[in-house]
This record gives sequence, structure tokens and C-alpha cells, in this order.
Amino acid sequence: EKACLKYLISSTAKTDLNHSPGDLLAHQCKGQAPRIQSVVYCIFELPNWVCSVGSTKCSHLCVGKDTCACFDGYHLQPDQHTCEDINECLNGSHNCGAGQSCINTEGSYRCQRDTNCGTGYELTDANICLDIDECALGTHNCGGDFECRNREGSFRCLPRVPCGEGYIQDAVGTCIDINECLTQSSPCQPGQTCINTVGSYNCRRYSVICGHGYHLSGDGSHCVDSYCEISWYINECRHYSGRLCAHKCDNTPGSYQCSCTTGFKLASDGRNCEDVNECENNPCSQECANVYGSYQCYCRRGYHLSDVDGINCEDIDECALPTGGHVCSYRCSNTPGSFHCTCPLMGYTLAPNGRTCQDMDECATGSHSCKAAEVCVNIQGGFRCLSFECPPNYRRAAEGHRSVSSVNVRCIKSCKPSDIGCVLDPSHSISHTVVSLPTFRDFTGPEEVVFLKTMAPSNPSPFSQSADVFFDILATDNKFSFDVVKRSQNDMIMGVVRQVKPITGPQNVMLELAMNYVKGGIVSHRNIVVVHIFISEFWF
Repeated sequence: EKACLKYLISSTAKTDLNHSPGDLLAHQCKGQAPRIQSVVYCIFELPNWVCSVGSTKCSHLCVGKDTCACFDGYHLQPDQHTCEDINECLNGSHNCGAGQSCINTEGSYRCQRDTNCGTGYELTDANICLDIDECALGTHNCGGDFECRNREGSFRCLPRVPCGEGYIQDAVGTCIDINECLTQSSPCQPGQTCINTVGSYNCRRYSVICGHGYHLSGDGSHCVDSYCEISWYINECRHYSGRLCAHKCDNTPGSYQCSCTTGFKLASDGRNCEDVNECENNPCSQECANVYGSYQCYCRRGYHLSDVDGINCEDIDECALPTGGHVCSYRCSNTPGSFHCTCPLMGYTLAPNGRTCQDMDECATGSHSCKAAEVCVNIQGGFRCLSFECPPNYRRAAEGHRSVSSVNVRCIKSCKPSDIGCVLDPSHSISHTVVSLPTFRDFTGPEEVVFLKTMAPSNPSPFSQSADVFFDILATDNKFSFDVVKRSQNDMIMGVVRQVKPITGPQNVMLELAMNYVKGGIVSHRNIVVVHIFISEFWF
């Protein structure tokens, strides 16, 4: 590579340095702070003079002696001196993925995530959903004998030491003995009794002594009724079916026994059944409702009942619901049993309903920084300080109507009698109006933004001398996003300015409109309307 020459200019001296493309150089132009720039081109001859960087010459870079260039993210304006930011979000040169919104910044852009991360994740400063390690943070609920293992979006509790044969782990992770005599069906042979031991059990043969009227069964395990020659065994439950017990009747030798179904207990008379109030033992994690023969668990607002056990209540992540994008105007943060909405840091405040972001009127509260000669105009999410000056041969009329989001300023033509050109000019007035619009989230069709009323009848009589009115867009910063249509309202002609294509904010657009009053095919007079449109970054 050939060596490059870079010139450092001060007020009194000039120095030559040899460099190659890709080197970073600091240079200081007259009256400007030092800048760091990358060598991207070579100069092989010492020019007669080196162009300067500043308000009167190049905005960013000098190439050769009289050519300007711009940093990445900017393009050179037609004046060949000024550098303007490139809006990558509008021209589609960004690389934001699905679920992200492109936000233009000075010289670049950033991608912002549209949806909430959900439970088990947190949103980083880099706009990425990162898994929360509950085990490392100590926010898990594993017992002392359990080991916490982090998983993507959650965690699991695993036993530290597996239990040996004859033991089982309880809810807190402790190994306890299994009572095989209770948990197994007939662990011992007939005629044997089961004796539980630590970690196992034993079977021992026992001797059965039967009382009067009974004898030992064939397998020697129990006593049975002895039949008499003069009497028969009576099954009371079958003989008096439905009349002895309220729920269930179990025949016993020489008698019967009443019992109840689940959710009931035997009354003091031994026959009827009473409802058991299971809620007294607090079986539910939150709320319990006793019902006849059973109970029902239910949860407080912000929770739902677990589909697994029907007892525990799980938090509802309102931000992750299909309607989560409409729960909050701006950003939704899930909390146990609820959620929390936040608004952009500047220009908005949370409404009393806790969900909607409402604009702060800096002009009304006096928190703006406009000068006395400027007009403070409140827009969505901020304010603007505007100065309206009337051109020559025009004087400023009364201030007119002024509201929270719009200002109307009118300049009326005032010609000198000797100024024939001014007198013959059909333009009579120049009006300025300000409109604040959001970035429409769901743009479905034309949005009417400005209404231009006239005093011309829409259906004049054939003998009247009324003029017809025609509307035209003379100049605009955004040629294809707006139009103006003619309409009748209250039998008068009215012009309607419409936004016909979506525009992503923040963005400022100026429209210059003409209201031409035509009589006999000639423009009798014309009113000029300049519409200043400020489009917010957000949809609210």
C-alpha cells in the first residue's frame, strides 16, 4: 500500500504525516474540537490549500482541497457541504428481526423488542431476553436435601442422595422407612402376621383362638361363624337394604356396620352421615370453598388454579397473554398476582388507570424552554418552540384559536398602493397550523388530519356569483403520504387533508396547501395554508 498524507491544520502551523488506509487519525480544524477519523483514501499531492470542517465548509470530512464527505450513516446534501442522517428504518436497510421495532438514531439505528420476556427471563440493556439463574441468585425453594438445577426459564429440585431399598424420600428430601405392612397388599402368607422393621419387614405365624360360635378358617388366618343346626346366619344389609345406613352398609358376623362415602363422616347415631368441612384443614394454597361431600379450591385475582393438582395457585403472566400487547400502552412488567405498566421516560406520565400513557403538556405547565418571541406547541411526547414570521407585504393577524395540540397563525396581505405586483397577486393570506399525530400502529386506511373550511357554497344557484374552490398541495417533505380531497359540509365547500400511507415517527412533515377560489375559470384569490405535522415515535 502506498503511504497516505494527512494534514493537521492549526492557526499557525501545518504538519505532514504518513499513514495507510484503516489508520485512525486525530485532526483539528480551525475553531473546531479535535476529531478521530479513519483513513479511507490517500492524498498523494500536497494541495494548494486544505478545506476546513465547520459550519461554513464541510460538516464532517474534507476530501482533497474542496470536496466534502460524510461519516457512515449520513449522506451529503445537494449543497455539497451539509451531512444529513440516513433513516435506515424508512429505507429498509436495517437488520431488525421478527418481534423487533426499528428505532432510528443519529448516524445509526437500534432494534427494540416488542414483547415481554415472560416468567423466568429478564430483559437486558442489549434488548435480549436472558434466562434468570434462580439457583445462583438463591430465589429457588428447594429444601436442604435437594439440589437446585437451573433450566431455561425455570429450575428443578433434585434429591442430593438417593434413598436405599426400603426407604422413600418425603416432601423435604429426607429418607424415611417404608411400612411395607401398610403399603403392600398381603405381603405375608395366610396365617402369618406382618411386622415392619427399619428398611424392611418380617412375617411371623400366629395362633388364632376363636370365641364361642366361631371356628378357625381353612387357611388358619381368621375366625368364621359356626353354623348351628337350629338357626341360620342373617345378612342384615341385604335383608333390610337401604333402611339401616344412610350411605354404605357392611355386614359383620352377627351384626352390621355403617360407613360413609368420601367427604362425609359417621354421625353419633352410627347410621347417618355428616358432611366433612375439608377447608378447616386448609388443603388449598389460597382460597377454599366447602361443598356438600367435597371442597373446591380457587385463586385470587392474578392467579389460576393448577391443572396438575387442582390445589395450588400459579401466577398469571398478564404480559405474556395473547392480549399482553394491549394491557399497557408502552411496557408491561409481570409481578406476582398482577402486572405493572411503565411509560417512556420523557414526555409521558402514567394515567390514573395504571395502564395508559398520557402526554405531558409542557406548554400548559410551563416546563418548556421556549423564548418569549417563540410559540410553545405541545406535541405527543414533547413540545416544539416555533417562530412564525410573515413575509413582505403581509401583516400578522390576531393569534386565532390555540389548543393543546395545535396553533393557528395567520398573515394577511397588506400592499402599498404603489405596489402593483402585490395588488395583482391573487394570494390574500398565509396561515400556519400545527398538528401532532401518533405513529399509527394499525394503519387501515386514510386518516383525516386537517380540515380546511371555506365560505363558498357547495351547490350554488345558477345565477349566483359564488366562486368554486380547488385545493392543491404546492410543496411537501413527504410527497406520497398525504393528499387533499374536496368535500361538502353544511352546504359549504371544505378541504380535508388525509394521511394515506403509514409514517414511522419520530418525524416532522411540512405541507404547503393552496385554496384557489375560481370564478369564470380565473383564480380570483388564493389562501395559502402551511401545515406543520409532528409525528410521534409511539402509537399512543
